[in-house]
This record gives sequence, structure tokens and C-alpha cells, in this order.
Amino acid sequence: MSFPSASYSVTMRVLLESAAEIAKISSAVSDAGGLVTALDVVEPIDGRMVVDLTCNASDEEHAEKLRASVESVDGARVHAVSDRTFLLHLGGTIAIQPKVALKTRDDLSMAYTPGVARISSAIANDKSLARKLTIKRNTVAVVTDGSAVLGLGNIGPEAALPVMEGKALLFKRFADIDAWPVCLDTQDVDEIVRIVQCIAPVYGGINLEDIAAPRCFEIEARLRELLDIPVFHDDQHGTATVVYAALLNALRVVGKQMKDIKVVILGVGAAGVAIAKLLLAEGVGDIIGINRHGILNSDDDRLDADRKWLAANTNKGRMTGSFADAMVGADVFIGVSGSNLVGEEHLKVMAKDSIVFALANPDPEVDPQLARRYAAIVATGRSDEPNQINNVLAFPGIFRGLLDAGASHISEAIEIAAGRAIADIVKPTELSAEYIVPTVFNPNVVKAVAAAVEQVARAGA
Repeated sequence: MSFPSASYSVTMRVLLESAAEIAKISSAVSDAGGLVTALDVVEPIDGRMVVDLTCNASDEEHAEKLRASVESVDGARVHAVSDRTFLLHLGGTIAIQPKVALKTRDDLSMAYTPGVARISSAIANDKSLARKLTIKRNTVAVVTDGSAVLGLGNIGPEAALPVMEGKALLFKRFADIDAWPVCLDTQDVDEIVRIVQCIAPVYGGINLEDIAAPRCFEIEARLRELLDIPVFHDDQHGTATVVYAALLNALRVVGKQMKDIKVVILGVGAAGVAIAKLLLAEGVGDIIGINRHGILNSDDDRLDADRKWLAANTNKGRMTGSFADAMVGADVFIGVSGSNLVGEEHLKVMAKDSIVFALANPDPEVDPQLARRYAAIVATGRSDEPNQINNVLAFPGIFRGLLDAGASHISEAIEIAAGRAIADIVKPTELSAEYIVPTVFNPNVVKAVAAAVEQVARAGA
């Protein structure tokens, strides 16, 4: 189940015998399942008409198929193909820029030696001044060990770097926060904790990213104990916050209460555990956690401490059995696992006006079109489907509020406040089955989340 996407966007420079071939090459792409997004006429080459044909494919193999389809058109020849995603990442996606001008000798004397020594001396006498007089007040470290990167798995720190760059780009674009990738060439918990502890003086917050469970739980817990700045594992708490926001509005649409619903969570890794904990804090009726062996059981010796805690604090009826058993009568399905794991037989046994959040990326646990035949509301992590549940709705505003408050920690109360702020962006007159969360480009999201977080942080909650 794949869809044409800008992430597999290519531009083909095509030489044509005449303008008549333009329509033919566009049709060839469409017939091969691609999506034409642009067609530009450029300067002729060797007397032949030249166009740049940009189209979206579903994967690399499909992109090559689109090229072959264009080549098959009489009078058309593909001169070159460029992958737009690779071009965008050439040289990286972020950079450092100065905030002050260095035009004169006086500028240099104040920004660097000898004037900067006065700033260092002031901070030496009062370390709290670092927040005021350095980048610390607006800087976040994006830390990973490369062990659970997107859906790619344990691919290492170098391969994780483009993703961390992208995260830093999102921090800057949406919340004007200066974030920097810190990709560690170790997966030892003690080493990671010590390294982050040592670099923490530079930063106002730590965003842990793409670290595999259960290691991520211990790393976050230990760093929260050691540091006087907020530590936030986005795969856990960012996902949980946005799921909570989406669920608040989904329940408003179907007319159900949090205390009355049964939720099935497929996948109890970092995100699944965090979602369950946040929903439990908000008084959800019941949660059934599912791993590869079926319904979580606290007597299962294969479970680590966090999953055992989850098993012990959910599943009020002590149900046993398979995923299919758990789905009977479920009001809400939340998938944070893998693609194509949910079938029609699972959806049809859910409760009336059911809610399906299929969040695996790039391909969700169930085809959204199939899910909509049975569920009242369907959400995914995809940008080309309604109701995109995306962490970008949460983490920029959360860190903006934490930094503005000079916060030393992050709490469950802050996550709940952020989730409610996201949900409330959608006005009652706008709320519908197809619109339960705002888009990531809604300019009000970061402002609302930051304000809510700052208020709770300043109150010390």
C-alpha cells in the first residue's frame, strides 16, 4: 500500500521532437501510476524542444518505471533525471548564521576578545547568566544513537544525521529555536547519559530522538534526574501529546467520553507506552496493549519493567488472547507498530462510531480507505490524508514554552496542557470527522502550545 509522494519526487529533462509529445509524456506518467506536479519548458538543446517534467513516485523502483514510461513515447528522450529529495539535502539542510555584525574593530572587540572576557567573568560568578548572555536560552540538542530511526531501524549515527538535521530545521521553522544534531557513536546507556550530561551546559533543553526502547526509557529518566534543563523524548511524549489532542476532538465528534471508552494500542514501544500513560492520567476507561505475542500480560517474563507496568495498570478485565480478541467492542484503535497489520475482520467488530488512528509511516497499519468503511473517524501520520497526527504539532511549541519560561523540567501536566491547546485550535464550527487536528502550518499552533506550556511551567507544575 504505497502512494505517490514528494519524498520520491524526480525531475526528468526530456527532449521532444515537437510540442505534440508534451501531452503524451504526461499521460505516460499518469498511466504508470505517477503524479505529474510540474512541467516547464526550458531552452532548446540541439534544436529539440526541452521540458522539465516533475512527478511523484511511490518508491525508487516506481520512479525508474516512470522514466521508462516516458522513454517509451515516440519522439521523446529522457536526457537526465534528478532526485529532488537528494538535491534538497546536498550539503545538509541547516547552517549557523551570526546574529551580530562584524564590520569594525569595535565590533570584533565586543563580540570576541577582549570584551567577551567580561561576559565569561560574569557567568563564572553567576552561572544562571548563561541563559541570558549566551545561546543557551534558545538552543536545543537533538540527541540520537541511531538505533530506531524512522521506520529504518538501527542504522547508526551517520545515517541518522539527515533526520536530526530535519528535526533541527523544524525547530527553527516553526518555533525559531536554534537546534543542533548530536548523533552519538555509542548505544551504551551509561555513555549516552554521561555524554549528554557533559554537553548540557550549552543547551536550554534536550530532545531525545530515535532511540530504541527500552533503552530510551532509562536514558530519559536518568537525564531528567541529572540535569537542570528539560529532557524530552519526542518519540514518546511528542507522539502521545498529539494523539491525546486528536483523541479529545475525535471524541467530541462522536459524542463519547474519555472515561467510557476502550482503547486498543497495537505496538508498545516508546510511543505506545507514552500514549497509554498519558491517556491513563486523563482517566481513559480501559486500555488493551498489544505486542507481537498478543494482549500484554504482566506475568510474561519477556516483558521489561515499563511493559510490565503497562500490563499491570491496564486491561481491567484481565483479558487474554490475540489482537483480534482485543478489538471486539473497542471504541478506539491506536496503531504505532507497522504497516498492513489490521484487516477488515478487525475493524468490523469494533464498537459503533469507532475511531482509528493508524500511525505507522510511511504505510499505516490499515488502508485508510478501508478503515473509513467501518470507522467514524480515521487518522494517519501521512500528509496526504485527512487528520495527520504529526509530532510537529507538539514539540516546537512545547520547547518554545519551556525555553521562554526558563524551565528546568517537563511534566505530564505540561504535556496535557499542550495537547489541550492543540485540540482547541480547531474551533467547534470547524470540527468534523475529517478535521480533528490543525495542520502543521497553522500559525496559531506554536503560539497556543507555547503559551499553555509556559503558563504551566511557570506555575511549577
